[in-house]
Amino acid sequence: MRTTTTGETPSETTGGTPGTLDELARRAGKWLSLSAAAPERHTAAVVADRFDRITWRDTYEQSAALRELADELNERHDHTHSSTYDHTTDLLTDAFLAAYKVNPRLRERAEMDPSRLVNHQVITSLVESPEFAELRRETAGDPYAAAMAVLAQATALRRMLEATRGAQDKAEQARKAQQDAERAATAVAEALQQAADELDETSGAEGADEDGAPPTPAAAEAVQQTIEAAEASEAAAQQAAQGAAQTLAAAAPGIRVAARSAAAKAAEGARAEAALMRAWGVGPGELERMPFEQRARLAERLRTSRLAEWAELIGRFRQMAGGERARKVENATGELVGVTLGNDLSRVIPSELANLGLPALRAVFAARYAAGELMLYDSQGEQTTGRGAIIACVDTSHSMYEAGPGGITREAWAKACALALLDQARDAGRDFVGILFSAADKLKVFRFPAEGLADVAQVLDFAETFLGGGTSYQRPLSAAGGLLEEEFNDAARMRGDIVMLTDDDCGVTEEWMRGWNDAKHRLGFRVFGVAIGAPRVAEADSVLDTLCDNLRAVEDLTDVHAAADLFRVI
Repeated sequence: MRTTTTGETPSETTGGTPGTLDELARRAGKWLSLSAAAPERHTAAVVADRFDRITWRDTYEQSAALRELADELNERHDHTHSSTYDHTTDLLTDAFLAAYKVNPRLRERAEMDPSRLVNHQVITSLVESPEFAELRRETAGDPYAAAMAVLAQATALRRMLEATRGAQDKAEQARKAQQDAERAATAVAEALQQAADELDETSGAEGADEDGAPPTPAAAEAVQQTIEAAEASEAAAQQAAQGAAQTLAAAAPGIRVAARSAAAKAAEGARAEAALMRAWGVGPGELERMPFEQRARLAERLRTSRLAEWAELIGRFRQMAGGERARKVENATGELVGVTLGNDLSRVIPSELANLGLPALRAVFAARYAAGELMLYDSQGEQTTGRGAIIACVDTSHSMYEAGPGGITREAWAKACALALLDQARDAGRDFVGILFSAADKLKVFRFPAEGLADVAQVLDFAETFLGGGTSYQRPLSAAGGLLEEEFNDAARMRGDIVMLTDDDCGVTEEWMRGWNDAKHRLGFRVFGVAIGAPRVAEADSVLDTLCDNLRAVEDLTDVHAAADLFRVI
């Protein structure tokens, strides 16, 4: 008989059935540890806290488009696996959170449930692409923008799910194999516990050492069989995981290409929408307060209507006007242009002041001061700005639909200028009124009080409305004068500003003209005119020239600086 070394038992050296319960426990130790502390497997690739998950749920509930996309993907891919519904929904969640979180952190592959390794690969490819970093500049912290990014990537997500169908099949097999291995480990623990219970029943009354006592042959055989089954399940799980990894590795290059393309498309769309909102004066704070569906409808309206064609022009107009406002210094001396004569001591040139230092010349200085003949710096200053409402009268007759250089219509130029004047009014705390006119029987008035934010929908209605027909000056100017008189009676504000934006010249009656001049003198308002694409309207003998205190002609409609001085004097 072979003598064993210390620590060995006959069963361990011969490979037979273990002779004692503690030998069985040592043999099953690996499976006992697995059943006692199975590692947590995550179905979400992006690490998220409770608030992130709440944000996703709220956004998902508000976005019909997201729900429709989820339903479509689930319907297309749920015929193979019972867990695919969660798989596709988790993918959308991860894509949203990757765009929404400022610094998204991904879990390690080892932490993931095998069935979600495809999701992990897709999201990893997205997050690691340079295009996705550009996308997050527009979407980070903005649930709406993040949701739009997911929707913009919908086509690519569909392609990636189709391309990884085989990898997903393998991943599902690996998931099931892993579950089988975990159940087998649990079965080993249960069989060992059963053997211990039987041993307790047979030897416990005699006070024997249970761990050192031999189990019944049937119990020992049952434990042995569960251990062998666990070993087989583990081998199958490892093989399935290896197969899934190989299949996913083969699909990875295609996923990376699709992910970069998807991120680039989403980033382009996010930048375009952000620029569109900025062009129309919709600030980030206003967007954050806007309900999801309202913001989506606004974006759709701006993208699909003819307003989209004007966004770039409007943006340039507003940028120019903002720059001109920054240059304006109210009630102050302007640019020095030479030397003139007068008695304004604040502008006396140094050589004149030097005469005061010589007693013999002081009398000469006094005499020249009295006569208004001191040499002064001459400056070209800005006119004092008004305090009443700014009223833009925009011609929307048929001829205003005519396009000029660069394909820009006269209407587009006029309304871009009017919207910049709306900004001007709000910056100065003044009311703004937009009056759209054409023939005498066609007029529409849009009022924007100084207090409170301008309603975006009303701004768009003002910009979109086109009346058509002929041109009448009397109707819109009478309406403008009446509004300024109403403002004067209610708030005692004078010195309003009226801007006529038109491409046509038309007559007015003498009686109307007398009443107009009386109102202008009484209320102290000014009238500025812009002849758009029609220089003859700005000629010295035109009716518009007679009506306006300041008139200019704009021929190149691509040039927003042609009316820059308006924003320094209004």
